[in-house]
This record gives sequence, structure tokens and C-alpha cells, in this order.
Amino acid sequence: MLVPIAMSRRVLGTLLIRNYQVMTPNGPAKAMSLLHSGLPLTGYQFTPNMKEQIRNGSTQQPDIKVTLNELKLAFAKEMGVDHPFKPFANDREHLTKYLPKSQEEMPKRSMQDSYIAASIPLSQDTALQEKYVTFLGSVRLGRLVEDMDIFAVIVARKHILNPQLPDGVHFPQTLVTVLVDRIDFTEYLPKPNKDIKISGHVSWAGKSTLEVVVWLEQFEDGNWQRITRALFLLAARDPTNAYATMVNPIDPANEREKTILAGGEDRKKRRLEIGFAHVSKQVPSAQEQKLLHSMYIKTTDPSDISMSKRVLPANSAWMSSSKVSNVILAQPEDRNLHNTVFGGFIMRHATELSWIASYMYCKYRPRTRSMSDISFKQPIAVNSLIQMHATVVYTQMNFIQTTVFAQVYNPLSGSTSTTNAFHFTLEAPDIVPEVIPQTYYEAMLYIDGRRHFQKDLKDTQGAFDSKL
Repeated sequence: MLVPIAMSRRVLGTLLIRNYQVMTPNGPAKAMSLLHSGLPLTGYQFTPNMKEQIRNGSTQQPDIKVTLNELKLAFAKEMGVDHPFKPFANDREHLTKYLPKSQEEMPKRSMQDSYIAASIPLSQDTALQEKYVTFLGSVRLGRLVEDMDIFAVIVARKHILNPQLPDGVHFPQTLVTVLVDRIDFTEYLPKPNKDIKISGHVSWAGKSTLEVVVWLEQFEDGNWQRITRALFLLAARDPTNAYATMVNPIDPANEREKTILAGGEDRKKRRLEIGFAHVSKQVPSAQEQKLLHSMYIKTTDPSDISMSKRVLPANSAWMSSSKVSNVILAQPEDRNLHNTVFGGFIMRHATELSWIASYMYCKYRPRTRSMSDISFKQPIAVNSLIQMHATVVYTQMNFIQTTVFAQVYNPLSGSTSTTNAFHFTLEAPDIVPEVIPQTYYEAMLYIDGRRHFQKDLKDTQGAFDSKL
């Protein structure tokens, strides 16, 4: 059973260093994590050539022929995207005639059909290294999240086979990210001067939606070191992004794919349950109400019969003091293939703002452990003012749960529209202050954060299981 770090920094004379490794008299001890060690490789992690190289004991990195940037450029060309940027996107309505009328017209596809592996060539491109490296000499997780988003779209495109589409005609469907189910990070710290392998395949298909699993790995000491695994839910839309269109159904090629597909059905049910578990739809339980009441009582002055004076207990912090915000002006370089703001760009900024808020809160450099239930409610136009707000909504021992909301701000009317919600679990090297809500709104954020944390704690321990 997972037990968060409960020792103080002085216990047994241990020394917590900045990379979260605990040094004891007997040498380094494993830092506490949300993830199991010895995680199995799953999905289609190696091509036959790569497997043969590993079998023969090769310590050289298997050769991956294509880079992520090459895939992006090829996909943009297939979509008919203009370079450089034009304020008005090309009219795509004429491509509607190539859309399938029903799913029966679409040939069945296996998961192997959609599998792609590409490299992020950090070892060869020093300019690229500068974009990915952190001030601590590791790799920016926000950049990796951004890469995974566009890669998931490319994998979904590879899955879709439309017999009605003539050669040379632009791909008619619009592929949009609806939800990022979850992204889990392992203990491994990626190096900014070594290539990263990004791979993935479609793991489930509905009528107009596709679930895509994406893996990131780095080759070190003769082995692939897993960095993360992500699950994306994408929707196929018409050329003008007005209505849903059909995608190819999945016909599993083997028992392994049948198992993965069954897991996809389970994850679909879980996504529906998550929507109903939100505090806007599910009233706090008796246990949750009792928890909130006890927090309220311990923050009041017992000598004041009006109970109007709030007192902050020791080793705690008001939730309102944890909020960190920024404003971003989206530029053409941040656009996707449809001239709206790229979802991965929003995810990158949310990831980094969540880390900043957690760092300021606990005074340690935390490590992001998982992201879950990232929703995309509406597209954001290029040139929009995007406000982002990160708040520490729940804490437990050395774990921090943050929520980030992204909003489009209209400077003329002063109105805002919330477009995205992000949920992050981070881990600090020592116990963090308990976060305390003051208002009913903050109390609901606290309950929602607690529910997400408990769900993520349970889900993460099976994140790399045999069903994906």
C-alpha cells in the first residue's frame, strides 16, 4: 500500500537534496512515488528491427528514421495548411463531399495499423535543446506534453482510412482533442542531450471518437527508459469543425489488442462516471461535509462566540494565498492546423503554471506525477488574451493537488469564458502545509481536488498495467 513520506527532514539525519533523492547513511534511498517500479513495457513499443537489436545485446540506440517535426510538416501539408500564417484559413467546405456517410463505409483497422514511432532529436540539435532544457538540466515536461498532443492527432490520422478520398486531395476531417484522460510520469528524469522516442497507437474507437495512447522513452545504458504514458481522446469533425464524422472501427489483430480494446471500453465508462462525480452534480457526502465542518471549527477563535474570526492553524495555508495567475497573448506560431490556438500550447503553459504555484506553496521544487481529466470546452482564436489561474486545492502529506483554469478574456467587454480545466498531482520531498479553504467556493474546489487526488492515486498504480 502506498504511504506518503511522513518523516521530517531531521529524522535519522537524512538529507533531502534538490533532485528529490533521499540520502541515508547507507546510500541513496528511493524517493516516494505514485508509481510502481519495474513497470512492464506495453503496447507496441518496439518494431521487429528494434526487438532484434535488443535480443542481440546491442547497446546502441535503435535507429528511428523520422523525427516528430518531419511528421508535423507532412501532416500540415496533407491538411492544406498555409505557411507562413494568413489571418483567414483556407476554405475547406468543398471537402465535405469526401466524408463517409456511415461507419460501415470505413474499413476496419487494427491497432498495429495506427502505430507510429518518431524521435525528438535532442542529441543532434542544440537549438532544440535550448527549448527543452530546464534550469536544473532536465527536460521541460510542458514541452513534452505539447509534443504528445500533436503526435496523438497524427496517430489518429494514420488510423483513419477513407476509401472515398482520391489521391492528392487534402484530408477532409478535422481532428480535435476533446479530453486528455490522464498523463502519468515515472521516476526517470529525461536528459536534454539525448534523443527521446515518441510512439503510440489508437487504443479504442467509437463512432466519431478515438482514444490514443502515447509513450515517451529515452535510450540510456542500453535500455529504453520510460518517461511517461498519456491517453488522449480525439474527435473527428467535418472540414469546418461543425459536426461529428465517422472513424474506422477497430478489429483487433491479436489477443493483446483484444485486451487493450476491452480496457478502452472500461475507460469510456470511467470517463462518464467522472462527469457525474463533479461537485456541480454530486453533493458532498456526509464524510466530506464532516471534513469541511471540522476544518471550519479548527480555524475559528473559540473565545469569539460570533465565530466570525478565522485563525490559520500551524503548518497550514489559506487556499486563496496559493493562487497564481498569468496572461498570455496567443500568436500565430501557437496555432494548430485549423488556425485556432494549439491545445498542446495551452497544456504546456498550464503544466508550468501548476508547477510554479506548487513551488511557491511548498518552497520545494516539486515533481509533477500525473495530469488527469483535462477538458477542452471550446476552441480559442489566435490573438486571444488567455488568462490562466492555478490554485492549490488539496494537500495530503507530501502531495499537492492543483487545478488550473484557462479563460479567454475580452478586454472590450471585460467578460471571460472558461475554455479548459486541468488537474495535476505533484510530489514534494517533504510534508507540505495543509491547504485550508475559507469560502464555500473554495470548499467545493477542495472537495473536487480531494476526489481527483484519491482517484488519481488509485488509477496511477495501474497506469502501466497489461490493459494498455
